[in-house]
Amino acid sequence: MTQANGSSLIHETIFEGRLFYTDMLNHMGANIIMADPHRVIVQGPTKLNASRLISPDIRAGIALVIAALIAKGQSVIENIYQIDRGYEEIENRFQKLGADIKRIKN
Repeated sequence: MTQANGSSLIHETIFEGRLFYTDMLNHMGANIIMADPHRVIVQGPTKLNASRLISPDIRAGIALVIAALIAKGQSVIENIYQIDRGYEEIENRFQKLGADIKRIKN
């Protein structure tokens, strides 16, 4: 929703605090307001900039991967085992779509 025109309301109906990762998107340049632990308001479009990120869980992790692909510059996402739990070989799947993404080992 950071790339859509206008305001969007995202409402997480089950888990309180699931949207806390949006602070990382704001750090990248997004314009997201935490209305309460279940809802955020996203104003777009915004330009996103590269950042060093830490994936807190599966859903947030894939959102961070997509944001990093949109962002200008090179982002690094740590704690990717969270992403791997739900998306097998995600880097290969995105590469097939033309994404410049790779897995690095420390």
